[in-house]
Amino acid sequence: MCEKDLDALKDVCERAIEWADWIELRLDCLEETPDNLKEITRPLILTFRPAEQGGHRKLTKAERQHFWSKTAPHGETIWWDIEGDLVHDLTPDWSRVIVSHHDFSGVPTDLEQLYERLAGTPAAIIKIAVQASDILDCLPIFQLLDRARREGRELIAIAMGNAGIATRVLGPSRGSFLTYGALDDESATAPGQVNARKLRSLYHLDTIDNETMICGLVGLPVMHSVSPRIHNTAFVESGVNGVYLPFEVHDVVQFCKRMVHPRTRELNWNLRGLSITAPYKQTVMECLDWIDPDAKEIGAVNTVVVEGDRLLGYNTDAAGFIDPLLKRFKTLRDAKVAIIGAGGAARAAIWALQRQQANVTLFARNVTKAQALADLFGIACMSLSEASFAGFDLVINTTPAGSGAYINQSPVTREQLSGSRCVYDLIYNPAETLLLREALEAGCETLGGLEMLVAQAGLQFELWTGRKFQVSTLDSPFAS
Repeated sequence: MCEKDLDALKDVCERAIEWADWIELRLDCLEETPDNLKEITRPLILTFRPAEQGGHRKLTKAERQHFWSKTAPHGETIWWDIEGDLVHDLTPDWSRVIVSHHDFSGVPTDLEQLYERLAGTPAAIIKIAVQASDILDCLPIFQLLDRARREGRELIAIAMGNAGIATRVLGPSRGSFLTYGALDDESATAPGQVNARKLRSLYHLDTIDNETMICGLVGLPVMHSVSPRIHNTAFVESGVNGVYLPFEVHDVVQFCKRMVHPRTRELNWNLRGLSITAPYKQTVMECLDWIDPDAKEIGAVNTVVVEGDRLLGYNTDAAGFIDPLLKRFKTLRDAKVAIIGAGGAARAAIWALQRQQANVTLFARNVTKAQALADLFGIACMSLSEASFAGFDLVINTTPAGSGAYINQSPVTREQLSGSRCVYDLIYNPAETLLLREALEAGCETLGGLEMLVAQAGLQFELWTGRKFQVSTLDSPFAS
């Protein structure tokens, strides 16, 4: 909790009790120090963090030393979180002290030595938080937790940032003394901090153990995705002990080598399946031991199954993509279809449409780059900037335009869409993109990407678990 006044602090603490086992009070945020904390009915962790360690004040070492020696509240349910540089200047009740170190610049090269220095203090618990820029930065944190467990030391180890979310969710099951959550998305006190309600209601933190099946979404970016809500809900409804996480990956080949493949990975975890999204649907294929013939034909993999000591690749995009269309149109035979984009999703869409005997034309901003894909499937490739879709039965967007960093963009204009029958945007978040609004104004029918997402997710779920996907649980995949 990081509030400026005591009344606000009391209010947020009352709200936090619903989700929290413990409450951390960031006293460096307060304008005055509370003298009575008995009304808070949870164990408390008090911090007085300097700016260089992520705090909200420029505090000298002498000011911090005076605070802990003279001002900080005491109590049987109160713990102090003290930075490592103060350990030799204080004489608290060490049985209720967390000695901590925060590095917001990255993962220090001397992480093991840092752990050893903190382990040499009399504090009951060690806390180390580092900044993750890639999923691989989670590896040393998990390895440190393994070491602390072997040595019988209480450790809180966290990789901050979006790339480190796996350490926040899986940490307690791997021996971390606790994990941190914000009260809500707007009140996070560290990069990548998930709110406490999501830790429990979305990721089901309390049920994760050594047997939990781990699956996740691999891509860049991934934080916009609603796939964690879809799959984690399906795990619960189907009675599967599983958790689905977002994995922010910068090098999918190294990720597969060091964290995924059973023969080479450096982490002992029950990883069973991956969803692959942009930009890795083609690159990931070089990491696999076997690829489904349909995925080979498509030239893109969006689903990885870990089976024994092998990685198996599938494509559920094609079936997921075509399913909503077949529900809407009696037939796609001889339909005139425009595909916008030339990535992995476009490959799956073209392949599925040709199976339905549709007439497909590829449109791209960079025709030279997209021509190879058009040649692969024997279709025409045209410039997107000069395109008119009048007379097309179906216009399909497979680009990221309309979502994430491109949320205010549309790949084409209303004028270009005029005269086409239906526009299908594979973007699912937001549900209504700028492209779909332009299409409605142009008099077109519209179809969003959520139906495709759910359909392909269901096929992934069945590949990973062998169980039927519970579609009835997905009424509100955008719920927070």
